[in-house]
Amino acid sequence: MNQNKDNLVKDAIEPLKSEAPLIIYIDLKSPYAYLSIDPTRDMLKELDIVADWRPFVLDIPSYLGSAKLGKGGKKVAKQNRTEEQWSDVKYAYFDCRRYANLSDKTIRGTVKIWNTDLPAIGLLWLKNFTNLTEQCAENSYFERYIDKIYDSFWKREFDAEDVASILALLEQIDAPTDGFLEYAESDGAALNSRLQQSSFDAGIYGVPTYILPGESETDPQHEKFFGREHLPRISWLLKGRQGPAPDVAYLLNPEVDDEALTKSAADPRTEPELKIAPLQLTTFFDFKSPQSYLALQSILALKGEGISVDWRPFVSKPLKVPAEEVANEDRSTKHYRIRGEYHANDIKRYASHDLTNIYRETDCQFADMGLLWLQHEVRASNDAIDDYVQQVFVHLWQKEGKIDSPQDIEPLFLATKLTQDEFDKAIQDRTFINGWQKYVESKGLEHLDRAREASLS
Repeated sequence: MNQNKDNLVKDAIEPLKSEAPLIIYIDLKSPYAYLSIDPTRDMLKELDIVADWRPFVLDIPSYLGSAKLGKGGKKVAKQNRTEEQWSDVKYAYFDCRRYANLSDKTIRGTVKIWNTDLPAIGLLWLKNFTNLTEQCAENSYFERYIDKIYDSFWKREFDAEDVASILALLEQIDAPTDGFLEYAESDGAALNSRLQQSSFDAGIYGVPTYILPGESETDPQHEKFFGREHLPRISWLLKGRQGPAPDVAYLLNPEVDDEALTKSAADPRTEPELKIAPLQLTTFFDFKSPQSYLALQSILALKGEGISVDWRPFVSKPLKVPAEEVANEDRSTKHYRIRGEYHANDIKRYASHDLTNIYRETDCQFADMGLLWLQHEVRASNDAIDDYVQQVFVHLWQKEGKIDSPQDIEPLFLATKLTQDEFDKAIQDRTFINGWQKYVESKGLEHLDRAREASLS
C-alpha cells in the first residue's frame, strides 16, 4: 500500500479507460447508486475480478429542477420543478425505498440537492493510497468509506458539504489523512473538476454507470450501461458471452422472504397490508412503446408461475429523437441529448431483432379498443387476450404492419386463439367482424376514454 502523500495522482483520469475490466461511476446523492453497491460487489466477487470505482457528481438541477425542504425536513420551502419532474422524483424515491426495505437500508428523502464534490474528492484521495485490488478487497479503506458515508448520508446524519465531516470519516476508518485538507482545496479539487467534465463529455450522465473498456472497440453498443438492472448483461459480457444474452433484472438477496417481497411490490396508497402475492399482475402498456414491446415476453412468461395479466392500455409519450450536437451546448441540453442517445442504444441492444423505428408516433386507439372489446364484450379468456396483445405487438414491431383503422385490427382478431365458446359468443347472430365494427361505432370510444382516464389516476 502506497501511503506517500508526495505521490498523489494529479493527472487527468481517462473517463472510459482503466486497467480494470469494469469502471463504475457512483454519486453519494443518488439512491440508485446506493442500491447498486451490494449487488455489484456480489458480481465482482462471483467473477473474481476487480473494478475501478470512480465518482460522478450529478448536476440534478440542470435536468430535474431543484427543491429544498423547510425546517423539520417535511414541507417543500423552495422549488422550481414542473409537475412531470415532481412525478419522476416521487416515483424514484418510492421505487428506491421499496428496494431499500428488502436490503435493510434506510433511504430518507434529502432536504436539498447536495453538492457532493467533497465526498467525490474523498474517494479520489483514497485511490492514491490503494491499488485496484486493494480498493475492491473486503473491509478496505475504500469499502468502509463507501459504506459509512452512504449509510449516514441517507439517514440524514452526514453533511456532504462539510470538509471536516469528510476528514472525520477518513479518521474513523483509519485511512491516511495527512495533507487531505490541502488536497481537497487544491490538487484533489482540480482532479475532480477535470474528471467530472471529461466523464460528462464522454457520455456519462447518471449513476450508477458501468463502463466496459474492453468493449469500446469490439462492440461499442455494449460499452456503457446505466443502472444496476444491467448487471446480468454486464456479468454475461465479462464472462465472455457464454450462453444466451440475459435481459435486464434487479438482483435481490436470495434470503428475502416472500412476505417482504410481496409487501414491497404493493402500492402503499391502496394495499398497505398486502401479505399474499397476487395471482394477477395489472400491466399498463402502450403498443407503440419499444419498452413495452421488449417487456412482452417476460410478462407473458408469468403464466408459467400461475400469474395472469390484466392488460390496461396507456398512452405514453413517444421517444424523442435526440437533438443534433451543436456548439456551446448548455449542460441541460447536452444531458438530454446524451440521455436520448443512450436510451436509443439501450433499446436496440436488448431487442431480439432490428427495430426500424423506435420513435414511432402510431395512433393505437383501435388496437386498444380491440383489447377492451375482447375484455368487456367478448369476455375472452386470459389466454386469448394475451394472444391478441402479442399479435398486435408482432404485427407492429416485427411485420411493420398498420394499426391505424378498425380494418387493420380485423386480421389480428381472426389470428387470435379464441376458444369455440368465445367465438360463438362473439358472433351472437352476427359475424365476428360485424360485432367488432358495431363496438367501434358505439361503446368503443367511451370504453377507451374511461380506460385511459383511469390509467392517469
